[in-house]
Amino acid sequence: MEQKQQQKQNEQPSNTEATKTNPKKKGNGNNRGRRRKKPSDGFRIVFLGGLKEIGKNITLFEYKNEILIVDCGFTFPEDEMFGVDVVIPDFTYLKENKEKIKGLIITHGHEDHIGGIPFFLRDINVPIYGTKLALGLIKNKLKEHKVNADLHVIEAGETFEVGSFTVEAIRTNHSIADALAYFIKCPGGKVIHTGDFKIDYTPVDNEVIDLARFAQLGAEGIDVLLADSTNATRPGFTPTEKIVSATVDDILTKTEKRIIIATFSSNLRRTQKIMEAAIRHGRKIAISGRSMENVIGLAKELGYINLPKEAFVDIKRIKNIPDKNLLIVTTGSQGEPMSALTRMANDEHKAVKLKKGDVVIFSSTPVPGNEKTVTNVVNKLYEKEVKVIQSDMMDIHVSGHASQEELKLLHTLVKPKYFIPVHGEHRHLNAHAELAEGLGMDSSNIFVMTNGDALTVKGHQAVHNKSAVQAGAILVDGYGVGDVGNIVLRDRKMLSESGLIIAVATVDTASGEIVSGPYLVSRGFVYVKDNSAIMTDATKVVEKSLRKCTDDGIRDFSSIKNKVRADLKAYIYSKTKRSPMILPIFMEI
Repeated sequence: MEQKQQQKQNEQPSNTEATKTNPKKKGNGNNRGRRRKKPSDGFRIVFLGGLKEIGKNITLFEYKNEILIVDCGFTFPEDEMFGVDVVIPDFTYLKENKEKIKGLIITHGHEDHIGGIPFFLRDINVPIYGTKLALGLIKNKLKEHKVNADLHVIEAGETFEVGSFTVEAIRTNHSIADALAYFIKCPGGKVIHTGDFKIDYTPVDNEVIDLARFAQLGAEGIDVLLADSTNATRPGFTPTEKIVSATVDDILTKTEKRIIIATFSSNLRRTQKIMEAAIRHGRKIAISGRSMENVIGLAKELGYINLPKEAFVDIKRIKNIPDKNLLIVTTGSQGEPMSALTRMANDEHKAVKLKKGDVVIFSSTPVPGNEKTVTNVVNKLYEKEVKVIQSDMMDIHVSGHASQEELKLLHTLVKPKYFIPVHGEHRHLNAHAELAEGLGMDSSNIFVMTNGDALTVKGHQAVHNKSAVQAGAILVDGYGVGDVGNIVLRDRKMLSESGLIIAVATVDTASGEIVSGPYLVSRGFVYVKDNSAIMTDATKVVEKSLRKCTDDGIRDFSSIKNKVRADLKAYIYSKTKRSPMILPIFMEI
């Protein structure tokens, strides 16, 4: 066995070996075919998002003058991105090459894989391929944004052509129905992109990941594997989704109180099993939260959820239903400020008033960065004497991503020549790279990359091109896309920390005399009535600064503003150790 493994490792050339022609090397027919191809038959993989981050996944496959895109997602803003709604990839490179784009294929319907599509389609209209659930979720987004698209429904096991690319959809398991991996083949080579996946031998929908196809493709020869790295730091296997179903059923059996379950709206299979369990225990089901209502409505329409209408009750009509006969499925598992569960915790929900004894279940774990918001909601629930159940207490959540042993199995089946860990923060990508190397893969054939990088594969050579294309984060604030940058964020940060002081005066431009003012207006700095002394002295500082400019013959308003700003800032800091934003407004007569 060890000799066979060593032989397989020796058959996988390193980057150094790849630059040389070895006529004695047998290989398989596919390898011999690649050696006969012209240099132009190589291909390139470009990353505009999804590396060293969780979110805004978008990967490009380029062959000659054609581009195939996999996924187009967004991510949620970080804490210091004040006022920003979402963050999308920088589409500059795609706009510059839009005539080359042949299509966009979707692995699954999570926001970090489809959320950027409405913004992408504003400038580039290309065919989009995905399962009926993914496309249904995309349609809902496009309606909100008033954008049209050319949508094509595909199914697991289906093979279709997109330009020069032959694409095969492979069934996987994830925390959303109909998740796909893709086998992408072009004259330049063969690639597998796993999308987000786990290996669940007993999925609740009985749709098991197609490991046999991965093994078959691996036997035929794969040039590059791109694989999900989210759980690359976790040992063992990710538990089956059926554990959650069993736990929820046990809770329903033992609980006579009203139950409120918060989970991801996109996790349809889990939601379906929760609702089925509620029906078995004689409970009515109420849905709360806009995204939950929309997704469940879509799932019913598409046939993913098939439950009797009489099992459901309008959230506005739950008052007359006994606690033991009611289950509420809601949004808010991540502590989102406007979500239904957060509004319940804040006594702001119109239909649900929490009371002592209610059972609130978080069927989720906090997404990195959301820990604080979730904790805040949990604390408010405890204040209401509500019983809270989280994933560290009971098995009411399992991940949708493969852990280390599942990743090892995938690598063993696929046996790629080159490997790129994707979908993860830097620590996840590194851990996945180390895992592949631990399985015997040459480290020179493993590429830990970042957004904007590209991997060019040509024959027996793979070259990592750093910062090959423009890639970054575009901030979306309301209807504004990209108009909020570092300077605006810096100002918002300053306003959030120390507030604003506006200095207003009217100045005679001819003589330089102060005709009116100066007056100071404070917002978020101090409460003026309680700090009249400091505001009075600050006004005198501004007046003195203006008169100094007059005495020195300074008439340029830009220079006057800078002088006033500097003097007032120095005074305020000396008295308060704060640095509010200072905005001089001078009117000329």
